[in-house]
Amino acid sequence: MALSGLLGTAVEFYDFLVYGTVAALVFGDLFFPEADPAVGTVAAFGTFAAGYVARPLGGIVFGHFGDRIGRKSMMLLTMALMGCGSFLIGLLPTYDAIGVWAPVLLVALRVVQGVAIGGEWGGATLMVVEHAERTQGSRRGLWSGFTQLGAPLGSVLSAGVVTVVSALPDEEFRSWGWRVPFLLSVVLLAVGLFVRLKVAESPLFAQAKREPAARPPVVEVLRRPKPVLLAACVGIGAFTAQSLLTGFMISYAVDRGYSRPQVLTAVTVASCVALAVLPAASALSDRAGRRPVVLAGAVACAALAFPVLALVDSGSLGLLILALALGHGVAQSTMYGPLGALLTELFGTRVRYTGASLGYQAATLIGAGFSPMIAGSLVAAHGGGSTPVSLLLCAGAAVTALTVWRLRETHTDALDSSAAPAASLAPEGTSR
Repeated sequence: MALSGLLGTAVEFYDFLVYGTVAALVFGDLFFPEADPAVGTVAAFGTFAAGYVARPLGGIVFGHFGDRIGRKSMMLLTMALMGCGSFLIGLLPTYDAIGVWAPVLLVALRVVQGVAIGGEWGGATLMVVEHAERTQGSRRGLWSGFTQLGAPLGSVLSAGVVTVVSALPDEEFRSWGWRVPFLLSVVLLAVGLFVRLKVAESPLFAQAKREPAARPPVVEVLRRPKPVLLAACVGIGAFTAQSLLTGFMISYAVDRGYSRPQVLTAVTVASCVALAVLPAASALSDRAGRRPVVLAGAVACAALAFPVLALVDSGSLGLLILALALGHGVAQSTMYGPLGALLTELFGTRVRYTGASLGYQAATLIGAGFSPMIAGSLVAAHGGGSTPVSLLLCAGAAVTALTVWRLRETHTDALDSSAAPAASLAPEGTSR
């Protein structure tokens, strides 16, 4: 079960993240050629943000049917949508061929990707956690960590493929090389669907399905909005750091004089570090609790924000690799690892897909969807200085830290089959 969650999520995150990598390299010129370079980069990241805007919608739609029909069928559908959307981006004509329709179609396909991944994470994570509850209830963090590994593994795959094709002569990369990572989605789609077809439905959902559902899951969740608001806020720091230290950092570092292969190598190394840190942080949260682990990651991210950007600005490849390994591989991964278990523990089974997905995708929208565009605009407005990027990292980490302080600990709670969200605020007057 954990393997299927890991592989399926890695395939979907590969599709989603390869866009951010390629957008940072060439989409400004290919789809927005009439803009100056700075505006073109911001516009390219604007289409990147469009995918994030669509993610909460995907969380609501797939969450509704996942809570009513089942987790497995939604997982298969989200993967098919993501794979097809990525493949079609690889076939998309550029601005020179069809004019304004090129960016319009790019945004449309990006929205399809966003809707798909908006439903993906909730289904994959819930399947792993709800299966683990029956067999390894005290190790939900560890097992959900395998699903969380899909993000860095997808990043390794996407950065690796783009590194290979970006080594082509610049003219060839711009004419056809950038399409290869998207077209490979068909192969990954076949692998992912094969794995997921073998997965059994969640036993907790099968039990809860026998109980009558009075209201649509999204209505039930929003009637008690505190858990979903807390779920959204607690993830903002991790997604701000992920977006700024991977996708945005590619264009930022290239502007500082690094070559494309150098930057992609640094991102790949950082993602490999994350592959080790994520399961360690997830497993630690089973023993120490979700809150102290996430809080430690947030504090580390804020403390490293200015040093990391200073290392990037140094012009040294070794220091660039160290910066991303510390910022993304260690600090961000420590925040991100326990989120899968933490968010699922905030909701009852009949609304868990909707509630966890909505909170998670709202966090990605706020933390990751707009931060590259904001960072690009602020960097351009301040003459290329890195201070705005560091401040955005600190702001995201602060939101996560403050939210964690308000949450009560949930790692020892049993997952129930009720429709109501679990109480999520620490009781007043008690130790947090």
